[in-house]
Parts: sequence; C-alpha cells; structure tokens
Amino acid sequence: MSEISRTDVEHLAKLAHITMTDAELEKMTNELGVIVDSVKRIQEAAGEDVPATSHPLPLTNVFREDTVGHVFTAEESLASAPDAEDSRFKVPAILTEAEDAVTSSVAQEGAHR
Repeated sequence: MSEISRTDVEHLAKLAHITMTDAELEKMTNELGVIVDSVKRIQEAAGEDVPATSHPLPLTNVFREDTVGHVFTAEESLASAPDAEDSRFKVPAILTEAEDAVTSSVAQEGAHR
C-alpha cells in the first residue's frame, strides 16, 4: 500500500483551495497511491549502475556551416514596397504630433530621475 493517506489528500486539497467530496477524496487517495507505488517500482528497477536518462535515444545536434547567401540591396528590397522614401520603407504614422510630444516629455522625465 502507498504512503498517501486520505489525510494527506485532504491537506493538499485544503492547500490548493479545492473542495472535495468524500467520494472524490477516496478516489484521489487511491489514484495517488497507484502513482506513488509505480514510481517506487521504477526506482527499484534502476540500480546505481544504470545511468539516469531523460530520453530513450541519444540526442545529437546537427550543425551546418553558416554561409552568407544572396544579400538584397536597398533598391531590391524597396522594389515591391507600396511606398518608400529616402531608401526606407514608408509606413503610415500611428501617433499624432501631440502624442509624440507627450511621449518624448515622459521619456525625458524618466531619463532625469
């Protein structure tokens, strides 16, 4: 039989703020007991001569050479852009000038603190 008692399950339920009926407590006690017993059996099977493993198969990382491929020029990058200005993508403004002023003054205040 496992070391998990109904009192242990009641205590855990109280710590987790879970309300459990008598039937639920009984069922959970049995289920946790099976889990604890299973873990004990596995621990008995693995002796000190058996190394601990996290995966049944060895893991290897495959690396490849980091080589530079085709590098786009600014003109190539902007060729299919909907709008461009001064060799940059042009996007719609999302802040108004008033919001920019508030944002920059807040940033300046934070920098002075």
